[in-house]
Amino acid sequence: MALKKTTEVEKNLYEIEFDVDKDTFEVAIEKVYRKEVKKINVPGFRKGKAPRSMIEKMYGKGVFYEDAVNEIIPDAYETAIKEADLKVVSRPEFDIISIDDNGVMLKAKFYVKPEVELNNYKGIEVEKNVKVVTEEDINADIDMVRQRNSRTVDVTDRAVQNGDLAVIDYEGFCDGVAFEGGKAENYSLAIGSGSFIPGFEEQIIGHNIGEKFDITVKFPEEYHSAELAGKDAIFKISLNGIKFNELPELDDEFVKDVSEFNTVDEYKADVKAKLEKKNEQEAENAVEAQIIDALTNALVADIPTAIYDAEAENFVRDYDSRLRMQGLDLATYCKYTGQTLESMREQFMPMAERQVKTRLALEKIVELEGLDATAEEIDAEYGNLAGAYGLELDKVKELVEADAIKADLCVKKAVDFVKANAVIKA
Repeated sequence: MALKKTTEVEKNLYEIEFDVDKDTFEVAIEKVYRKEVKKINVPGFRKGKAPRSMIEKMYGKGVFYEDAVNEIIPDAYETAIKEADLKVVSRPEFDIISIDDNGVMLKAKFYVKPEVELNNYKGIEVEKNVKVVTEEDINADIDMVRQRNSRTVDVTDRAVQNGDLAVIDYEGFCDGVAFEGGKAENYSLAIGSGSFIPGFEEQIIGHNIGEKFDITVKFPEEYHSAELAGKDAIFKISLNGIKFNELPELDDEFVKDVSEFNTVDEYKADVKAKLEKKNEQEAENAVEAQIIDALTNALVADIPTAIYDAEAENFVRDYDSRLRMQGLDLATYCKYTGQTLESMREQFMPMAERQVKTRLALEKIVELEGLDATAEEIDAEYGNLAGAYGLELDKVKELVEADAIKADLCVKKAVDFVKANAVIKA
């Protein structure tokens, strides 16, 4: 396998020609034959036992060529790219120039990493605003814990109040005609949640169990159902019950139940410390986002559209993987959401463009500042990945190349370098 020719077709678009020798091609053909022969029927031979020469005589000398080429392309292409010393940033397009028993001559076309200019990446001015933790913040966080530990109780001695769960039957009418999807029985509606049409929940307040009454509402102009958008409606309501989430008292006993602390003061101090840490991290993230904005704005590069397209496709594949972890797939998701693969790519395109520009800018800083990662740092990162994904260390090393680990570590160092050299105003 050897590189024969390298051509710059246009700026950042390259084409290479490379060949695969006779012996390598023969090994691939034999491999394909042994895999495919089990499926081929040849008169006079038991299924899967026909000699290769007989199959080639029946179906043509090149019957296994296409699959054999697919077998050899990955390694042959990788070898050729290393010889050409090109940094490929798009999926290659392959063509066969010639093919016979003496080997294969192939052609691949792809985009390479563009030349990048980056100035003024030191001394970037950013603002860091750390939100002060208030008593209200602490109480709100604790109230969420109390809410998770609440119990639902029936209310029988008063009318519906804001914050209650009203158990209702309802049916909606427009112009005196019931509309589809506008009817339910024993529905538990959280009053004040804003989950129903504006004005609906407020008109439940003040009514008592057993009452039957009408409420009038107007569907929003941007309502998802075009038939109902902007229309007036009447809902007939029967109030079957009232429930209330009773929160536990905030006392030492509650604290002991939900934490490792013994007193309310200790618990509040811990909540405050955690909120302060969270606010500090959010402020750091905001600083980093400002720095990335500054870097991408300072970047000067002729970036091919194909690079953005490839990155958007990566986002789509990642999304598909996350869906599959939840028992779905992209086709099913698109069916129920009305989206298409193309609309998803368009949706991800702004993120893809930012990601590409960010990576190019940071890699340029790695180059300009001579940033590097040690063998110890690479080993430590392998260990982190193994722990994060629950895999054996050797398996991670098999799946992820050390060069990729090193590149990611260097990019992280570039972020740290720019932050260390930024002018951060509190």
